[in-house]
Amino acid sequence: MVVTHLVKLACELPDDAGSPLCLWTCAELARKLVETKVVSAISAQSVQRILSSHRLKPWRAHHWLSSKVPRDEDFRARVLDLCDLYTRPLAPNEVVLCVDEKTSLQPRPRVAPTRPAQPGRPVEVEHEYERKGAIHLIAAIDTRTGKVLGICRRRKRQKEFIELLEEIERTTPSVITVIHIVCDNVRVHKGKEVQAWLAQHPRFRVHFPPVHCSWMNQIEQWFSILQRKRLGVENFRDVDELAEKLLAFIKHWNATAEPFDWTPQSFQKVLDKVDAAIHLAAAQRDVPPAASDQTVPTDSTSQAAA
Repeated sequence: MVVTHLVKLACELPDDAGSPLCLWTCAELARKLVETKVVSAISAQSVQRILSSHRLKPWRAHHWLSSKVPRDEDFRARVLDLCDLYTRPLAPNEVVLCVDEKTSLQPRPRVAPTRPAQPGRPVEVEHEYERKGAIHLIAAIDTRTGKVLGICRRRKRQKEFIELLEEIERTTPSVITVIHIVCDNVRVHKGKEVQAWLAQHPRFRVHFPPVHCSWMNQIEQWFSILQRKRLGVENFRDVDELAEKLLAFIKHWNATAEPFDWTPQSFQKVLDKVDAAIHLAAAQRDVPPAASDQTVPTDSTSQAAA
């Protein structure tokens, strides 16, 4: 009886159960059971044991994104396109670059100096800081070498995105006749100014991942590394020093850069879900799905060259 009520309560949101909480805790669940006279007394430890036996952890939250883009043939084609770009051996005349912006980076100078680690004491960072503006890092990573090219700007517009493209154009040897650019589906990457620039630079071919699939853009992996290794402690005099340190980190990274290990299996899970959605949609229409001649390559030669 008590177990049934507890499990039912744990599977409801606190608001739906009339409790002014965002998430349940074992203590709050125990209190709710007593308030509703399900039991005269029960400890938080007892609640935890019961929930553990039912694999319930209502005090934890996992963020997810509801699908706003149909998992259809177009979605599948975009995923396969990226899989091909990341894993097949490239011709000598082509490169694949992933591009995006890490926005609103703030210098946040501390009101007292940061203290280095000492025996028995970690690095100490003053909590209070000043505001000194913000900049945007616009960067590209070569999927086969792991090397990064970046610029820092005060604004994030088509103009600044084109400036990075021009830097890529300037630094890419003329023997490279095809420059594949992978970037997200935002206006900054698709506007009229960008389209006009691309029309005048036929070497560039732009590829867009499916909407809400930014994890497929390899520069996001590098931004995560940047966040941990350089921006974990934000303490720079001003935006100029921040820009200088960001570019110094890129130089430091490029000295030992290696490509990320993407294989066809990196895409297989999402492709399985897409295929299931396509088959379900076809079944609901009572129309057998068309056989696809596109499959994810599985041989070792399809992996990206280091």
